[in-house]
Amino acid sequence: MFQTDRISLRKMVPDDIVSYHKWRNDHQVMVSTNPALDNYSFDQTESFVEQVILNNHSTKSYMIIERKHNQPIGITSLANLDFKNRNAELIIDIGEKEFWGKGYASEALKMLLNYAFNELNLHRLYLQVFAFNEKAIRLYQRLGFQQEGVSRQALFRKGSWHDILQMGLLQSEYNHFN
Repeated sequence: MFQTDRISLRKMVPDDIVSYHKWRNDHQVMVSTNPALDNYSFDQTESFVEQVILNNHSTKSYMIIERKHNQPIGITSLANLDFKNRNAELIIDIGEKEFWGKGYASEALKMLLNYAFNELNLHRLYLQVFAFNEKAIRLYQRLGFQQEGVSRQALFRKGSWHDILQMGLLQSEYNHFN
């Protein structure tokens, strides 16, 4: 269920903190996904992973593993899981830059969408994306996400203000789309 020919998804474990810490402190990786762009100590990353990812029942996080070399290349999550209203926030980061632009994010998200809608029976997934991240926006649109809102000039990057887009996908749209 959680693999293609090229990748697999597996639950994040404490040993993954080293990879996650590297990605979290790489500004090239985080410039298009993390509003804070802070530098984090290993202890801060470890605490974050333990509290927000590993021991939080409202988050399901999966490492994206490139199967040929059994290498972690990113992380994808369903965060803020609300089973009463059947909603969750979708998050993805490809942390290993040599895997950018090669379809790995698309493969991982297709597996996660299938799991979210067909296994967890969620009704709606939502995400935030920076307006300048055109590749991500195109990917989300190809997967069926629609823009639902805009937080105008909510992000300051490289000397100017940028919008943050809110996008969503309903289970009925996903089932019709796939």
